[in-house]
Amino acid sequence: MPKHTADNIRYSWQLLRAGPLKLDGGSMFGVVPRVVWTRTVTPDDKNRIELTHNCLLLTSESPDPRLGRPRRILIEAGTGDKLDEKMTKVFGLDPSRAAHHLVAGAGLDPGEIDQVIVSHLHFDHAGGLTRRCEPGETPDWSADADGAPGDASGDSPDVRLAFPRAEVVVQEREWRDALANDAVMTKTYYRDHLLPLGLPLPDGSPRVRTLAAPAPFAQGEHPPRSALPETTADQRTVEAAPGVGAFLVPGHTWGQQAVTFTDTEDRRIVFTPDVLPTAWHTGAAYSLAYDVEPYSSMLSKRWLLTEAERHGWHLLLDHEPADPLRRVAKNAKAWYTLEPAGGA
Repeated sequence: MPKHTADNIRYSWQLLRAGPLKLDGGSMFGVVPRVVWTRTVTPDDKNRIELTHNCLLLTSESPDPRLGRPRRILIEAGTGDKLDEKMTKVFGLDPSRAAHHLVAGAGLDPGEIDQVIVSHLHFDHAGGLTRRCEPGETPDWSADADGAPGDASGDSPDVRLAFPRAEVVVQEREWRDALANDAVMTKTYYRDHLLPLGLPLPDGSPRVRTLAAPAPFAQGEHPPRSALPETTADQRTVEAAPGVGAFLVPGHTWGQQAVTFTDTEDRRIVFTPDVLPTAWHTGAAYSLAYDVEPYSSMLSKRWLLTEAERHGWHLLLDHEPADPLRRVAKNAKAWYTLEPAGGA
């Protein structure tokens, strides 16, 4: 374990299910034919499969000396409550289960969250960084007043910061691509969950902190499908927060990151983003049609599963609707199986 991600800091954690998410089954399985993926999951009459938004609420076991109390971190923010009625129905969302509501339900004021670490900035992972204004509230940001180009995600131009005192941590490449709207999908990076992050924190410091984790392969390199990076997980991990690390798993986006920490049971937990969104996606070719580079996604998945099995990591899958906490085991086909670990 690298010193910068361990440092004897351990976290208790709570799984927050920030509502369902229904996505097109074909899009979720890319090149895998329907006749194959429907053996494991049954779509509804609109060809959607039901996923969920898995978020983690972390609390440091010991007080953080810089804060004088335990540090509180949220991993992922879900879609939130801003999508309009039409899109809310399309994606099968439940706005009452937005992440800021769940944090409040866990006994914390959303203003008590110190950091939000997002794997990437698509709306279903970062949309919940902002929320609709409630009646009588003054907006933190207004799309009408801002005048910036791009789409807003909902029918209300006025939003509030969902976690007003939280630093937002993301990879530098992801932040740059999100602002440029560089994605396969035309509407996934929305200005009403990105541009408000330009507002400073209450102490005047920048709200967004970007990381620059090393890439698994050199730029321009075209490794064979069985290749593994020469660098280890420890060498590729950078500090996202005290005792919490992040490393790149590119493919779904170029700047997508996984997040890792040690919990109070001395388990290394790795929150996996859309390189491995569910246990149904364990197969090498089971990438998403939304991926900017499916081949890179396949390479990232092979490396992630190899490292997880070798080091005994517990993987927490970001969209898994059943038990999202999994252990990795080798199988008879020289590949890997995800086994429920319980305790999520």
